[in-house]
Amino acid sequence: MTFNRRVMLISVSAAACLSAAAVYVFAGSGDDESVAVPVPTAEVAGYCKALHARLPKTVDGMSGHALKPASPLTAGWGDPTIVLRCGVPRPANDDDVNTPGAEVGGVSWSWQQDEDGSARLTTTLRKAYVELLLPARYAHDATPLAELAPAVKATIPAGL
Repeated sequence: MTFNRRVMLISVSAAACLSAAAVYVFAGSGDDESVAVPVPTAEVAGYCKALHARLPKTVDGMSGHALKPASPLTAGWGDPTIVLRCGVPRPANDDDVNTPGAEVGGVSWSWQQDEDGSARLTTTLRKAYVELLLPARYAHDATPLAELAPAVKATIPAGL
């Protein structure tokens, strides 16, 4: 039994390290942008791939463009880039009942203001967590949430 606990602790530790490694990394603009690709379960990856196929070509009037590495778990629009990552871990701030949130187009989001003025929003009450990083210029604009809501609702089931 001790062996099984050690294996489980090692597995949990490895998963935590992978989650930490999946933190957003930003380098440059346009096609030079790099984002850390989440490492979700197979089930969550399936939802994310379905979401990627339904994402709008433009968000808030800005065209989508490739991010590096190319992945069906990430997407970007505009410059500065609005970045979407699907399959991220549940944010720790979701445990706090005072975490700001919004519901737009039937999709609930928790909201976190970053020090640089950008906002990090993450879906709540869905079978996969979708993170949207809005640069400071768009941090208080609900248009990206409204334009992404139909794709999220259609591809990522509600529930925990």
